[in-house]
Amino acid sequence: MAMFRSARRLSLAVAAVGAVTLGLLAPVAAAGVRYEPGAPGLGDPYFPYLGNGGYDVEDYYVKIAYEPDTGALTATTTVNATATQDLSRFDLDLYKMNVRSVQVDGEAASFARTGERELEITPRGGLRKQSTFTVVVRYDGVPETLRGPIKSDQPYGFVRTADGATIVSQPDGASTWFPSNDHPRDKAYFTVETTVPQGLQVIGNGRLVKQPRGERTDTFVWTEDSPMATYLVTSSIGRFDTTTSTTREGISQLDAIDSGIASDPAAARTRAWTKAATDEMSGLFGPYPFDTTGSIIEHNNVPPLNLEDALGTQTRPTYQSPPDEADVAREIGYQWFGAGVSPGRWSDTWLSEGFAVWVEKFWAERHGGQSAQEAFKQIYDDPPPMPPGRPGFWDIAVADPSRDQMLHPAVALRGGMALQALRHMIGESRCTELTRAWLSRNQYSTATTEDFEALAEQITGRDLGDFFKVWLHTAAKPPARW
Repeated sequence: MAMFRSARRLSLAVAAVGAVTLGLLAPVAAAGVRYEPGAPGLGDPYFPYLGNGGYDVEDYYVKIAYEPDTGALTATTTVNATATQDLSRFDLDLYKMNVRSVQVDGEAASFARTGERELEITPRGGLRKQSTFTVVVRYDGVPETLRGPIKSDQPYGFVRTADGATIVSQPDGASTWFPSNDHPRDKAYFTVETTVPQGLQVIGNGRLVKQPRGERTDTFVWTEDSPMATYLVTSSIGRFDTTTSTTREGISQLDAIDSGIASDPAAARTRAWTKAATDEMSGLFGPYPFDTTGSIIEHNNVPPLNLEDALGTQTRPTYQSPPDEADVAREIGYQWFGAGVSPGRWSDTWLSEGFAVWVEKFWAERHGGQSAQEAFKQIYDDPPPMPPGRPGFWDIAVADPSRDQMLHPAVALRGGMALQALRHMIGESRCTELTRAWLSRNQYSTATTEDFEALAEQITGRDLGDFFKVWLHTAAKPPARW
């Protein structure tokens, strides 16, 4: 993975030098170029102004200093990107923080805030299509935690805890703490450097590459060597009991458990389950897509943190309390089907959430529990009650549930049920072929419901339009196909 990252960096550097050289040799080459603003959003039906047009991010370096007593951040984020059009200006997503300065390629750039999230940046000169550029944003403030119907009014984004903070950004919380192209379609590499008072620790994605100590502070530098969607970036600040190990297949593993519950026997079991799931699923679905695995377990009783079960943050899922084996299987499965391959639109969330739930049931089937067929048939016959204020279990269309219902429990459960019904219909060998093809073709990228449907028809040689219409696109209980 690191070699892949280095090669991309080298190609970008060569392109940048070539662009400068070309400009010196032919200063009139840009004459007549029509520079235009990048779009203020990527046009996602659920979040039209989330993400931005006109550029593609290569990597982020997020540098923050956090004061837990006040919740204040002082931060600098550096973004390396490539213009995908001739840009006069472009946007980054940053929610309500105080922007102090912006530079583009080392020169001060003008900037303006439009609405709560848009940071409009106008460089001194236009940016040519296919040129690389660097943006440095200095900002500070107290990140504002998000709430709303999407997450059943639970806090998400940058969430303060009694002794620190944790970050759970699905779907639109990344911009609460760093400026970004905040949509899964623009995956990038990340390095996050966090400085905290001594006595606290910071756990992030990927590898801990530096840990310098100041007079009264400690700094933790985490880097992830595979492309990552912004909503999967995490940084948990607090007091943890950490262990490092290696799986049988040679994957580096780091588990961090809130020190208040480190003696809980379930914490030790989490490490063992994570190790086993990472290795075994590599044999089922293809090589584990990242260099590291592990877990972050927060204290469920620490207000105001109240995660809805867990979040499959890349390489290191975040749990709200010691999980059971089913939770671990689901979130490790998410590393393939949600982090490795992410939803191309937020309406496609069933692909990641449904696959994760299907993996959970499939794991139980392989380890002496009831079969996935039996588990989903039980849910089909007797669906669980939905939380107050949510539509009924059969009252949404899984592939387009609406923005506020995109994380409705039925999206994951019925998504997994649809996958099991497909497995039952096409047979085990075709299901395995489809699953592996889905992952290999889309790894480190994003994909849509239409992509999955087309691949399923290609693999099986069958017209599956009626099947998908009933199971994914209709807000009603499908006819029994078990």
